[in-house]
Amino acid sequence: MGLMNSLRISASSLQAQRLRMDVIANNVANTNTTNGPDETPYQRQSVVFREQSASRPFGDFLGRARDSAAAGGVEVASIHVDNAPPREIYDPAHPDANAEGYVLMPNIDVVTEMTDLSGAGRAYEATVTVLNATKAMALNALNIGRG
Repeated sequence: MGLMNSLRISASSLQAQRLRMDVIANNVANTNTTNGPDETPYQRQSVVFREQSASRPFGDFLGRARDSAAAGGVEVASIHVDNAPPREIYDPAHPDANAEGYVLMPNIDVVTEMTDLSGAGRAYEATVTVLNATKAMALNALNIGRG
């Protein structure tokens, strides 16, 4: 695997983790959104990843078997919408309360979101470390010829 492949794989990871952080931030921002575009509470979203090479032609798989082609990195397969039922909170003064005084709130747990955000941040940091190590290796390879 060449240095350019390592850089490309790292770049795909950074892009995927950034999108994961964006989706988590959107979930946290909508923690109290009771009335969305379709008149229902906001529903939690999560990112689903897959290996990029999963959609590549057979020749790439053959090349990988012979160690002449690299793994493809990561990509976002989809953004999954959580279909868990909304939480019911008793608040008769709320403008979106039903006849019994209950408000349907989004199915978001802020602790879960913060845990996911921490994991995404750590994955992003690890990828930056790989990227910096790859860059240092490339610089050291260039310095070999300088004597």
